[in-house]
Amino acid sequence: MRDVIFIGGGPAGSTGSCLLKKYKPEMDVLVLEREKFPREHVGESQLPPISAILDEMGCWDKVEAADFPIKIGATYRWGNTNDLWDFQFLPIDMVVDEPRPAKFEGWRRSTAFQVERAVYDKILLDHAKDCGVEVREETKVVEILRDGDTITGLKLEDGTIETARYYIDATGSSGLLRRSMDVKIVEPSSLRNVAFWDYWNDTEWAFSVGKGGTRVQVMSLGYGWIWFIPISPTRTSIGLVCPAEYYRECGMSKEELYLKAVHEEPRIASLITGATADGDVKGTKDWSYYSERLYGDNWFLVGEAAGFADPILAAGLTMAQLGAKELAYTIIALDEGKHDAKWLKDQIQENQTRRVAQHIQFADFWYTANGCFTDVKEHTRTIAAEAGLELDANKAFQWLGTGGFMDDDLSGIASFELDAVIDTIEMMTDEKAEMEVFKYNRFLLNMDDVIEEDVAGYSKGEITLRRRWRRGNATLPHRGMFWVLVQMLQQGGDVNVLMPRMIQEIRRVGVRQTDREAMAFGLCHLESLLHSGWVRGVRVPGVPTLRFEMPSMERSIKPNNDTFVEFVG
Repeated sequence: MRDVIFIGGGPAGSTGSCLLKKYKPEMDVLVLEREKFPREHVGESQLPPISAILDEMGCWDKVEAADFPIKIGATYRWGNTNDLWDFQFLPIDMVVDEPRPAKFEGWRRSTAFQVERAVYDKILLDHAKDCGVEVREETKVVEILRDGDTITGLKLEDGTIETARYYIDATGSSGLLRRSMDVKIVEPSSLRNVAFWDYWNDTEWAFSVGKGGTRVQVMSLGYGWIWFIPISPTRTSIGLVCPAEYYRECGMSKEELYLKAVHEEPRIASLITGATADGDVKGTKDWSYYSERLYGDNWFLVGEAAGFADPILAAGLTMAQLGAKELAYTIIALDEGKHDAKWLKDQIQENQTRRVAQHIQFADFWYTANGCFTDVKEHTRTIAAEAGLELDANKAFQWLGTGGFMDDDLSGIASFELDAVIDTIEMMTDEKAEMEVFKYNRFLLNMDDVIEEDVAGYSKGEITLRRRWRRGNATLPHRGMFWVLVQMLQQGGDVNVLMPRMIQEIRRVGVRQTDREAMAFGLCHLESLLHSGWVRGVRVPGVPTLRFEMPSMERSIKPNNDTFVEFVG
């Protein structure tokens, strides 16, 4: 009997198995992969948290050596304007034009990759082998043997049976183990999209900086949107996402609809002039979901087997590899017996489900805020109605601000911090958000009916105990800016005392560089505390309220002023 068997050798399976062997080399870990790598796969765009995971796995240098484009953000045509705007992980002036391959240090810690999945997935799986994981490719699991909620073995295509103490479903959307264990899925969004894509050779890049830095392009059409993701110096993934209903009613084949879209969107059309496509348009349904439960007696779900969110925020790979990391830590902790087993399992289930649900919620907002979807207005109105969302800046932030930004891992949504969220909402709705914090001059903590509880922290191969407050389904961590604000408010919440102390503390820890940026950062967190009920605002007569002009589009969100430039590298 082995220790752990992963079904599926994609990024979730290779990440989880690699980290198990890194921290517990004595473990017997097997990965069963039905295909032979390399193989093509969609989902090429990453977010910065992956880079730290690759570094922890010990394979960041291998991925960097593959010369994938460096993702520094994305350019959008979205919302109520036809103007282009950029979301950036870091200011352009921080990007250093240095030779590649480079090290995981400095500005590269804030970036991600845009990867050719055939190459990327093979790098990760081969690295897992190098770490001591047994990997069997072209090995298909044909039956999950079970006794109630316990898996007793995996029957392979050749008739042999493999057994382990733990079984992991890393099979992606096919969810082989999930389906065999009769785990149902939840589909909280009314979005029912399909995606069509092909790969193009020798396209232009819309933007480049340094040795391979670029932004992906996300261009809205009247009936959907197009992604444009350079995945190598010469190869680009271009895809179309549109409602399944529109595709059924348009009367075109997937190839006809796809080519129509890429040629009629002016920015994309200009980038593919002179380029050639592989000519093999692929398609899939793109429906968001998460599993009702993510674990059983001796099994877990991870990656897209656990849940999937619409790709507009490019979070799929990031959530899969982050979930796989936490799963590896969980299995190690279960063996060590330092924490309650059910608590450990509940923690990872909560983490993965929350991330997917938040991204689904945020994706819904992106679609409802898109006035350019002229052919699907009724569809977007339905989304808005089901979400209880009125399409104006203030309602949107209230909706999003109470939807889970107080994550215990403090990672935000798709690398969006709270100030970037406000900028995004204002850009999409073309309205100024009127923040609640400016209505009051005193802020009082509201800790009625609150309990304190432990939450898992995942670092250096160990699960540590952190603390958080809980009221119903709402949680507030004893960490980050929220913790700082709680400590300050316990000593008094008058704005003339609170604001200078807040700025001083934010500048001290280096979260923001200027007083103005620090003020905006702190106010966004205070705004979220107000909306979610952890803080109550009071207006004391005769005392002035706060006066401050929030800096708009100064950090993450900027109007796009690019000229078309060739790839440098």
